[in-house]
Amino acid sequence: MTWRALLESGKQQLLKAGIAEYELDAWYLFERAFGLSRAQYLLFAPKEADEAGETFAVNPDFERRLSLYRSYLTRRSRREPLQHILGVQEFMGLEFLVDRHVLIPRQDTETLVETVLAAHKEKKIRLLDMCTGSGCIAVSLLVHGCYASVEAADFSAEALAVARQNAARLTGGFGNVHFRQSDLFAAFTEEEKFDVIVSNPPYIPSVVIGELEPEVRDFEPRIALDGAGDGLSFYRRLAVECKGHIRVGGHVYFEIGCEQGEAVKELLLTHGYCEVSVRQDLAGKDRVVCGVWLTA
Repeated sequence: MTWRALLESGKQQLLKAGIAEYELDAWYLFERAFGLSRAQYLLFAPKEADEAGETFAVNPDFERRLSLYRSYLTRRSRREPLQHILGVQEFMGLEFLVDRHVLIPRQDTETLVETVLAAHKEKKIRLLDMCTGSGCIAVSLLVHGCYASVEAADFSAEALAVARQNAARLTGGFGNVHFRQSDLFAAFTEEEKFDVIVSNPPYIPSVVIGELEPEVRDFEPRIALDGAGDGLSFYRRLAVECKGHIRVGGHVYFEIGCEQGEAVKELLLTHGYCEVSVRQDLAGKDRVVCGVWLTA
């Protein structure tokens, strides 16, 4: 079997499994298993994958890699997320470790990070990422914003273990993200105040979770998805609890579901936040709600 035939067989297996991006996913799995770059693949594609000599030197342990490739295809065919198989996901130009304990970073969430970076050019601020998950928001803000103090919190000890690994890998030279386990602000003292609080909380209504794609429904942590009855449970808590930990003139930024903009905006206004606005993502959908706390 040639290298090209191996790759094509993987594509067909994923196509039969109903994978929408079967061609791209098959390539990523092929590349990871065999360690071939695009240039190498184009050079060797017509050749026998297990032949000796020049091709064999590229993959001296061909049988092991072939077995690995097949196992990857089986896992993806069962709808395990590609990111879980590869173990990483790119976000804000950085490669984050991911596993079943954290929500896979989405491009939509980059809107939240970019909104904060655009609004806060000053460096000497204290920033908190609540419900940090993989740490992608907190780490990206530190790396790209170079803020003086970035903290992050999550209820899940397993998620925090992943977030700490990501911070250790990606923040060298930029400073440190300080993590703590907490049910929202339960582990924070009354004296702890922040200039900026960001959050991408669980916001999917409970009844909708069963309708999600298998990759999300069956493999991503429900604790990071489930926003209870109407999906707004965490926003109600955040609207109240952030007030005790935001400095006068401080800002809050919440990622939202694309149909939740007006509801979350009204929540913040009801609880005394000012200058509340809804920002859109690149697709033009509501994605971030911002507010300012001006009450002492």
